[in-house]
Amino acid sequence: MMSEVRCKVRIMVLIGTILCVFIWVGSRLVQLHLHPEKWIIQPLLEGRMLTWEPMGNRGRIMDRNGEILAMDLPAYHVCADPSYISKHGDIHLVTRYLSQEFGLSKREVYQDLSQTNRQYVRIKKYVPNYRLERFHRRSFGLDYTPKNGTTNIYLRGLMLEEAPIRNYPKGALMAHVVGFSNREGVGGAGIEQKMDEFLRGKKGRRVSRKDGRRREIYHTRSVDIEPQAGNNVILTLDQRLQDFVERAIEKMREEFHATASWAIVQNVRTGEILAMASSPTYDLNRYGAAPPEWRRNRPISITYEPGSTMKAGVIAAAMDLGIVSEDTLIDCENGYWVYGGKALRDSHAMGKIPVSDVIKHSSNIGTAKIALKMGEARLYQTLKNFSFGRRFGIELPGEEAGIFHSPRNWSKISITRIGMGHEIGVTALQVLSMMSAIAYNGVQMKPQIIKKIVKPNKQLVMEFPPEVVGKPLRPAAAQRMRKLLVHVTDDDGTAPLARVKGYTVAGKTGTAQKVRPREEGGGYYKKRFISSFVGFLPAENPQIAIIVVADDPGIYKNGRKTKYFGGTVCAPTFSEIAQFAVRYLRIPPDIHRVYITQPE
Repeated sequence: MMSEVRCKVRIMVLIGTILCVFIWVGSRLVQLHLHPEKWIIQPLLEGRMLTWEPMGNRGRIMDRNGEILAMDLPAYHVCADPSYISKHGDIHLVTRYLSQEFGLSKREVYQDLSQTNRQYVRIKKYVPNYRLERFHRRSFGLDYTPKNGTTNIYLRGLMLEEAPIRNYPKGALMAHVVGFSNREGVGGAGIEQKMDEFLRGKKGRRVSRKDGRRREIYHTRSVDIEPQAGNNVILTLDQRLQDFVERAIEKMREEFHATASWAIVQNVRTGEILAMASSPTYDLNRYGAAPPEWRRNRPISITYEPGSTMKAGVIAAAMDLGIVSEDTLIDCENGYWVYGGKALRDSHAMGKIPVSDVIKHSSNIGTAKIALKMGEARLYQTLKNFSFGRRFGIELPGEEAGIFHSPRNWSKISITRIGMGHEIGVTALQVLSMMSAIAYNGVQMKPQIIKKIVKPNKQLVMEFPPEVVGKPLRPAAAQRMRKLLVHVTDDDGTAPLARVKGYTVAGKTGTAQKVRPREEGGGYYKKRFISSFVGFLPAENPQIAIIVVADDPGIYKNGRKTKYFGGTVCAPTFSEIAQFAVRYLRIPPDIHRVYITQPE
């Protein structure tokens, strides 16, 4: 009897144990199905998660009137899923289609699609959206008919990946100022480089799930932070004026066989750069094909000895200091003078002439003697006051400070040479800024290339108001020098070809021998020059200043190089640019002094 009871108890315990095990297993299965542990589902979920960070479009660059100079265009990478195509499609058909549609090598496309262990390969990069209309239809099986067949075929397994490309609608216009950005959206020159942090878009973030073909299941998107477009940069440059200036200096370069040419137009009252051009130039949409030298922004990056344009600043300062006046007589030694054991010559023999004629006829000897009257310390400080030897900090990469040594590094004759524009290295922007200061009553404005930076919705981010960098001259001295510079364009001055009908033009020519590199022996070339003209108008009420520079111009005639002087090469181009600018900018003519005809 006892044995039977014990047996029944054991059976009940066993049954209970088995039931408990089944209940526990069942409950665990339910839990795993309905509420699985994170460590179990995480790998599965991660395998089907789709996470990416789309980049916002790069901001636009525009001229002062809103003309678009740089913008992002919609474009895509054409990609394929070789694994899917091998299982559900025809590799040969897709290869033939892609090679025909995008001009690709059949062999290379087939090699990419033959990697059947991969689910992603790029077939063609950066295809503009306008070239993808047929792709959209055919890749979704709407209307592709093989050449050797009559049936429409579905081209599944192809996909597009967003990859905007930078486009420059104006091509070469303003190339050296606008610059370019590379395929990764990083600025590589010009405004694109200098303002990269403002132009670059901000990344968004999207988290979603994908189906078996690696496509997003849109309704499962759990994170959707939209990317933000970059800011737009508005330049001070004017497209129409810039276009005219570029064509003018290109014509000058070709006519006088110059190696290069460059020019700047500036508003003397605000410092705004209205045009900045350099020739040769290049197409921004094909920047990689241009030689590095063509990509240099010469107005701010080429350092050269300015020659006689420097005389305007030196003599203006001498008058401001009371060292000389317009009527002070200077003995120009009949065109030949020896100082410190070195000879100095003038292009024309002159005796005792007033300071006004020293400027008018661009006497080297007269200027050297005025510099001696100033002394080394005052001459050095004068040119430092005009900002020579330092950068303005214009919002462009590549600006050079020039070369201007302190007096302790000067030789005995340096003082006689620096005043006439030798033994000093400058940029065209520095010379123009000096002349603009004379035009604006002795006030020197910081050169500005950007007006403002705005968001895509036009909300202001940053503004660049006019900024005074110095006052190198008192107003009275600047006004006196303006009157002297007008006579440079007289019939017997050095630049009658710079005149503009209806306007008084004040300016100064420059023709300096080019410096010979040390590796070639140093010194100066005998027949290679940098020629220039810098001036402003209307002289009685200056509005704009212009500088035109030609590198190594000249025409050979009977074995001799002719037509290389600043008054011959650059002054006529200055006149062309000025005539267009005063009409386009609606600058009223002068009242008192009017030129009836342009000299031949």
